[in-house]
Amino acid sequence: MSDTAQHTADSAKTPVSVVVPMFNERECVASLIRSLAAVERELGEQYEFEFVLVDDGSSDETLELLNAAIAGRERYRVVEHGVNRGIAAAIGTGICASSHEVVVSMDCDGSYDPLLMGELIPHLVAGVDLVTASPYHRAGGVENVPLWRLRLSRLASQLYGLACRHKLSCYTSCFRVYRRSAVVDIELENPGFVGVAELLCNVLQQGGGVVEHPALLRSRVAGHSKMRVVRASLGHLRLISRVLADRLRTPAQRLSHSRRSEENEPRQSLAESNPSPQLV
Repeated sequence: MSDTAQHTADSAKTPVSVVVPMFNERECVASLIRSLAAVERELGEQYEFEFVLVDDGSSDETLELLNAAIAGRERYRVVEHGVNRGIAAAIGTGICASSHEVVVSMDCDGSYDPLLMGELIPHLVAGVDLVTASPYHRAGGVENVPLWRLRLSRLASQLYGLACRHKLSCYTSCFRVYRRSAVVDIELENPGFVGVAELLCNVLQQGGGVVEHPALLRSRVAGHSKMRVVRASLGHLRLISRVLADRLRTPAQRLSHSRRSEENEPRQSLAESNPSPQLV
C-alpha cells in the first residue's frame, strides 16, 4: 500500500485513547502489554489507538517495567503521578492526557477482556456520553470473583440506581467508554474507588446519557486488589446519601448548597486536578 493510501485508510479509522490506571501492578505489566497488543491486532482496522498508562505512584517496579515494556512502541505513553492518589484520580489523569474524544478506561489485571472495548465503543452514539461494562446485566456474568466483592458492588449499584433514578445494573465498573468533552470538566470529591461511581453519577446529574453493555467479570489474572472494603463501603454510602439529598433539593437549594460547598471545600475538575502530570 502506498503512503497516500495508508494515510487515507488511517484517517478513516475512529481515534481512540485507552487509559489504564496502575498502582503496584508489577505482576500484571507483561500480560497487560500482550493484551493491548492483541487489541491493536484485532481492532486496529477499525480504530486508531493510543495507550495512556497511568502509574499512580507505585512503590514497586511497575513504572520501571512499564517503561521497558513500551520502549519502541510509538502509540504507548506512560503518565506518572509520583504519589498514590487513587484509581479515579488516575483515570482522570489519563482522560486529561488523552488526545482523542473517545476514551476507554480499563483495568490492568485482566478482570475484563480488553477486546470488549470493540463492543462498547459503537454504543457511544449521539446523546450518549458514557458506556459502561456490566457483569450484572442479564446477559453478563461473573467467574471466580470473591463473594464480598460481588455483594458490595451489587448492593452499591442498586442503591445508586435508587438515588440517581437511573436503572443500571452496575455503577462501579472501571471498564468504560467516555466522551472526553463530557467528563473532563466534571468535579470529583473521591479520588479512589468510590470516585469511579461518582463520575458516572455526575454524568447523569448533568443530563448526560449513560448506557451499559453486558460483560464477563473474572478474577484478576495476577496481583491483588487494592480496595479497602470498609473504607470503600463507607465512601459509597456517603456518596449515595449526597446524591439522594441533592436530588431532593429544589433548584434554588441546589445552587445555594453548591456555593456553600465550594466555599468550604472547593472541588476541582479532572482537568484542574491534573494540571501537569509527568509524561515519561
